[in-house]
Amino acid sequence: MKEENTNKNYQTGIFAGGCFWCMVSPFHVLDGIIEVKSGYIGGEVENPTYEKVKSQESGHYEAVEITYDPSIISYDKLLKAYWVQIDPTDDGGQFHDRGPSYRTAIFYTTEEQKTKAEKSRKELDESGRFEDPIVTKILPATKFYDAEEYHQDFYKKKPDEYKEDRKVSGRDEFIKKHWGEEYWAIFE
Repeated sequence: MKEENTNKNYQTGIFAGGCFWCMVSPFHVLDGIIEVKSGYIGGEVENPTYEKVKSQESGHYEAVEITYDPSIISYDKLLKAYWVQIDPTDDGGQFHDRGPSYRTAIFYTTEEQKTKAEKSRKELDESGRFEDPIVTKILPATKFYDAEEYHQDFYKKKPDEYKEDRKVSGRDEFIKKHWGEEYWAIFE
């Protein structure tokens, strides 16, 4: 659901969860999502390119910037949708994508987001769902750089390539193992 981004009440959430191709579609299906952009955040290089980020030379994370309408969807629901997409115990990347640019992190834009993110991480860590501790960082948002156009909505532009990459990544097996049927309840 994509609407014109002119409402001053819209808010932004930024989440790094490995390859940004796999992080877009789960948020797109939620009511209240205005836009989901793939991009880069957290590095030292201005105007990073995909090649620089992927080579692990820029210090950036691959991430998604989500514009949402808080009168329709809460930040708490975005956090729930985020946690079920990632392996929050892996600090070396996500699934078959390895290296610092594929690590997980929540980039907060307000103190309220920081508080909610820390609370949700603590609750997940204490839930016993994972044997290992949660290592996902919660960091202040820095400048978000949009990824190149061919990365935006990649799952729609190149559905066969997207499905194959997701299939070989191991992400879906991980989600099924750790969340099972609960996964779908997040999106209702």
